[in-house]
Amino acid sequence: MAITDWPRHERPRERLIAHGATTLSDVELLAVFMRVGVEGKSAVDLARDTLLHFGSLAALFGAGLKQFSLINGLGPAKYAQLQAVRELAKRALCEQLTSGTLLGSPAMVRQYLQLVFSGKPHESFFILFLDVKLRLLAAHELFRGTLTHTAVYRREIVKMALEHNAASVILAHNHPYGDPQPSPADLDMTRAVVQALDVVDIGVMDHIIVAGTRTYSFAEGGHL
Repeated sequence: MAITDWPRHERPRERLIAHGATTLSDVELLAVFMRVGVEGKSAVDLARDTLLHFGSLAALFGAGLKQFSLINGLGPAKYAQLQAVRELAKRALCEQLTSGTLLGSPAMVRQYLQLVFSGKPHESFFILFLDVKLRLLAAHELFRGTLTHTAVYRREIVKMALEHNAASVILAHNHPYGDPQPSPADLDMTRAVVQALDVVDIGVMDHIIVAGTRTYSFAEGGHL
């Protein structure tokens, strides 16, 4: 049955307008984005099949065009729209982080990093540079590694932090294999970076590991 045949109060778009986006499920939100389905499938059916195929919204956002186009009804136009939505969301979060203190919005920091790392098949090391009021100055990917290892160079981190005149930083990297728990190498690397930045009086506020929808905070774990 097409969505237009549903009672108006049950249609995802109408429910979103009447009650807000938070009242919709992931499938329903994706259906609103897709607008139309394909022959024999409503937009909701297509959205459900798409999420089942990719396993999560993070995997969907991180999919390449070739993977995305494997789903009947999806192609370059929808892929471009989805990537635009992802980038807009990331930029909106970045604007909020720039204008406010990061200590007051740890959930927002994690959401931003989840968007940054979503779908990356390799380990990536990312740094948020903060001013004295803990507002975001800049965010950069510094290093990109293999699936299980990233070489982190302390000298480069210190150099970039000084270039941005940062008062402190938040370190972040992803675990593409799905477990956010820090490895012994992660702990050793963090200690080394903390020591190197301490020499130039730059603090490390946190180190966050992102693994899909799961995250791990070194600060909350007592490692900083």
